[in-house]
Amino acid sequence: MLFGKHVNKYYLKYAVYFLVGIATLVIVDIAQTRIPKYLGQIIDDGEILINDPRELTTIVFHILLLATIMFLGRVIWRLTIFRASTGIEANIRRAMFQKAERLSTSYYHENKVGNIMNWFTSDIQEIGDFYGWGTVMIVDAIFLSVTVLISMISLNIWMTLVALIPILLIIVWGALLDRIMTKQWGLKQKEYDKLYDFAQENFTGIRVIKAFVKQNKEVLAFSKIAKDNAKATIRYQRLDVFFGNVIETILVLELVFVLSFGAMFVYMTMSGNPVVLFGQEVRLKLGQVVEFVGYIDLIVWPMIALGQIISMRSRAKGSLKRISEFLDAPEDIKNPENAVILDSPKGYIDFKSFSFAYPGNTKNSLENISFSIKAGERIGIVGKIGSGKTTLVNSLLHLYNIEKGQIFIDGVDLMDIDIASLRETIAYAPQDNFLFGDKIENNIAFSTVEVDKEKVEHAAKFADVHSNIVDFPKGYDTVTGERGVTLSGGQKQRISVARAYYKHSPILILDDCVSAVDVKTEETILNNIKEKRQGKTTILIASRVSSVRHMDKILVLDEGKLDAFGTHEELMETSALYQRMVYLQELEKETEGGR
Repeated sequence: MLFGKHVNKYYLKYAVYFLVGIATLVIVDIAQTRIPKYLGQIIDDGEILINDPRELTTIVFHILLLATIMFLGRVIWRLTIFRASTGIEANIRRAMFQKAERLSTSYYHENKVGNIMNWFTSDIQEIGDFYGWGTVMIVDAIFLSVTVLISMISLNIWMTLVALIPILLIIVWGALLDRIMTKQWGLKQKEYDKLYDFAQENFTGIRVIKAFVKQNKEVLAFSKIAKDNAKATIRYQRLDVFFGNVIETILVLELVFVLSFGAMFVYMTMSGNPVVLFGQEVRLKLGQVVEFVGYIDLIVWPMIALGQIISMRSRAKGSLKRISEFLDAPEDIKNPENAVILDSPKGYIDFKSFSFAYPGNTKNSLENISFSIKAGERIGIVGKIGSGKTTLVNSLLHLYNIEKGQIFIDGVDLMDIDIASLRETIAYAPQDNFLFGDKIENNIAFSTVEVDKEKVEHAAKFADVHSNIVDFPKGYDTVTGERGVTLSGGQKQRISVARAYYKHSPILILDDCVSAVDVKTEETILNNIKEKRQGKTTILIASRVSSVRHMDKILVLDEGKLDAFGTHEELMETSALYQRMVYLQELEKETEGGR
């Protein structure tokens, strides 16, 4: 079977299903082994049975009864064993999904989405198949083989010895190939990971590829990866087919040996000169040969199953190893002991000498940042590209671990706050404006289970996108497409703002969410923030100074350091960097006006 700390617990959970299924499978196997005996009896006692129709009827009835038992038994073991296998598959997928939610952002920087999706699909399916068909094959390979061998020995030990030689060869052959096939399956899956990841990336970036007329280049790149995947797959399939062909050849030779020796023994017995082996006469009737061939026919499946088990187990082992590595990946972001739940949070934020470096990076992205935001204040953040604006607000969401004593919310250390409670306190509209391939209504109401249509429209009006939405043929029922592909950049930004506002959290973070809208729309959103977010903390990251000049305070970052913090008027007197940003943007306006 397949063992590992992430699957062992399911043997107990689905023990009843497995026990009932295996017991039924054993009954079916016993029933199968009885049929050859009746067929041999019909041939050997044919003349007697013709003269005694009742005896013949009894035998036929027994055969039909066995066939009925086999039919019902096969229905039962399919319902139970495959119920267990699909249950295990579902449980592993659920555990993986929960693990994926707990893993930190840094894990997804190091591992590609295509690889992870392959683990969730192909690898889990291999494990599910092994627990389903693999269980059936193991039971048949063991029990049916043993049952048939006992029947064969009781019929004729010498013929059984002839049949055992190929069986031993199959067992040895399987043991030799197990490790080789496991290794080859792992190599095949790695190549498939690359293929999956490349395809996923290209589908996501299809508009960029078309815009730069790079279709041929990407097709050639895909062709190379596909060829590598094909080579790895063919190597594995060749090994699998070669292994199966060797087993089938051995089984055919076994049948040839049995028929040859059986015919010889029957002929010698009928001629009155039975074969003598080790001082014992070997007497064999034609009906016994037919019965023996029936047993050989029954034992063919367990022998084929034995070969398939080795191939299937090698794939399942390789897949379980990959999944186990994912499930064992360290979780960087964890709830602290005795985590603090934020009850009725106000939105007071305090940074004290905050410094931060991304995992694996020795250079600080932010260094010695200190400032305070009062509850209900509107704060603007500006700075050059790469100055650390997004990193600063991301730190509030506990996406990365930071040192204690650096960030406080309502006077509580960020690292002591319950993660779920912290993220419920904050509504966030990210810079990439990610939208799900769902209705606009559901995208806006993403933070709640039940959709409040009135609140959805209110949020859309707050983001000044309501008029655009109602102009669509299906209105709020319009499906945005993958990542909002059917919408313009400005529409995606405003729907992202509406989604964050809909949550009505004490702290609202808008990360560069008005860069793709016109000046009039920007003014509407900024006025709505002022009027409808009174008493609640709002942080707005902007690329234009005009977007933040009317905020209560403005924070200016320069290469990861705090340049200045104050009102627009104060910064115009104290910050040379802020003055230059204002001057350049005023100059840009004049230039555009002149044109």
